Amino acid sequence: MRISVVDVGSNTVRLVVADAQGGVPLPVHTAKWRLRLSQQVVPGGPVPEEAVERLVDAVAAAARTAERWGAAAPLAFATAVVRAAPNSHDVLRVVRDRTGVALCTLPGEVEAELTFLAARRWMGWRSGPLALLDIGGGSLEVAFGRGRLPDFAASLLLGAGRLTHEFFAHADPPAPEQVRALRRTVRHQLRDVAGRIRWEGPRTAVATSRTFQQLGRLCGAPPGRHGPFVERRLHCSDLRAAVEQLAALPAAERARLPGISAPRAAQSLAGAVVAHTAMKLTGLRTLTVCPWAIREGILLRHIEDGPSWWAEVTRLAEEPAPPGPVPLRIATATH
Repeated sequence: MRISVVDVGSNTVRLVVADAQGGVPLPVHTAKWRLRLSQQVVPGGPVPEEAVERLVDAVAAAARTAERWGAAAPLAFATAVVRAAPNSHDVLRVVRDRTGVALCTLPGEVEAELTFLAARRWMGWRSGPLALLDIGGGSLEVAFGRGRLPDFAASLLLGAGRLTHEFFAHADPPAPEQVRALRRTVRHQLRDVAGRIRWEGPRTAVATSRTFQQLGRLCGAPPGRHGPFVERRLHCSDLRAAVEQLAALPAAERARLPGISAPRAAQSLAGAVVAHTAMKLTGLRTLTVCPWAIREGILLRHIEDGPSWWAEVTRLAEEPAPPGPVPLRIATATH
């Protein structure tokens, strides 16, 4: 069985084509198209028409590539940058009508659940009670669980790209008081979730996402060329020093640091502040940087539970949200 996943993120559209061998998704081809949607979408604002056009082209190219590699229609989803936009339903409709790909958005807590599954499968059962942190461009996902899926999952609007727009848009590098203001905001929004993680007392803590991978490299973890099976750890004390280092530099100079790519240099400071604050509040001294994340979680869920689960998830995602503000979304997963 050959499966494909298309992930529309804050910076890129990524395609993974994988074979399911023995219950494990084995990648046979990957590709990406750089869109940098986070630079074109103001938090709370719509996805501009020109960005939608580029998104249509990228998703169509991904679908053609998946077909050439013998995969069925891709499981396609867009993350917070599209999900939070007021015109998200129009964006999804245009992509579907013009590409034939059923692009959807997933609730943030569902993203956390799928990412947790990927981390659990990568780390194995010996990792015990597991905590997960995942920093995207638009949101932060947090989860904890003892089994295959989390007992607790939360999604907060603390993505590195979103916070960079909100706090650092007009200063490069930002003033110390701007960094302190960001940290206060993160502490306030994370307080309840962090308290739950401290109460649960995880045995193992895992971080996923490109933000954490780059921060791990900046703090001394082995480079990507050493392969996915090399252990990579991120220590809270090292991350504190990284925040200070990044805060002192403009984005152009951050891009010269180990692990910090030019497209993500501007948002690297906000990501580091979120990561360090989350570790401090949850009491997690060390994180293991996991190479598997939401795309692998989708592949694993498809392999383990069959295609019907995706149809159900996407159906629920289409249901209108309840009226009124929802500052914190917390869900308990069904195992």
